[in-house]
Amino acid sequence: MKFKNLRIFGGRAKPAEPDFSRLPQHIAIIMDGNGRWATARALPRTAGHRAGSENFRRIATLCNDIGIRYLTVYAFSTENWSRPKEEVDTIMSLFREYLTEACSELTKKNITLKIIGNTEPLSPDIRELIRETERLSLGNTGLHVNVCLNYGGRAEIVRAAQLLAERVKRGELEPEQIDVACFESCLYTAGIPDPDLIIRPSGELRSSNFLLWQSAYAEFYTTPVLWPDFGREDLFRAISDYQSRSRRFGGLEKR
Repeated sequence: MKFKNLRIFGGRAKPAEPDFSRLPQHIAIIMDGNGRWATARALPRTAGHRAGSENFRRIATLCNDIGIRYLTVYAFSTENWSRPKEEVDTIMSLFREYLTEACSELTKKNITLKIIGNTEPLSPDIRELIRETERLSLGNTGLHVNVCLNYGGRAEIVRAAQLLAERVKRGELEPEQIDVACFESCLYTAGIPDPDLIIRPSGELRSSNFLLWQSAYAEFYTTPVLWPDFGREDLFRAISDYQSRSRRFGGLEKR
């Protein structure tokens, strides 16, 4: 999907603070630009992924502090397995580090963690860490962080269709009973509200197979700032721009 008529912000002038009384409930971020950030500094791409991982921690903490309810980040797609083995291994190692850290930090920060995607291809130790961190964060009431790992929007939709087909085959469901709510109950994001705002750093103008179903009425914001450099002011700029828009959800603007 190509995004047209998006507002692209190249300047880094300090934005006015957003209206914290009407924040988006759910922000999703395509964490893009780690490799280019490293290349621009004559560093290996793996250094860019480490910088991006550290920035994810900062932005998640900021979202929790200002009162965002849901943050979903695109960490590793189903297509990313085709990258060089060293790069994939580094990303998985960073994810291990984050999960290990999260086991002790999530409760302190009152954050809930959920992994979205097909975890079967992941190593047994990562799958065990995922189960442990999700268990430890149950009951927390602050920010809900959803990390998309081995995730693809098309694969998610196909999986949901397969689950519904199996229910029909078993006689548990009639085809005419399948509606939007029924379909959404079979998505990885079941029970999570759709994103209000999707942010893509790095200036790219495509969705890259991210939350294809859930993004139907999301507001998109893109900036040339690479993900490791995306900071507090960039997030506030994105939220302020979101607040300047009129969300009609296919209807007419309310007067």
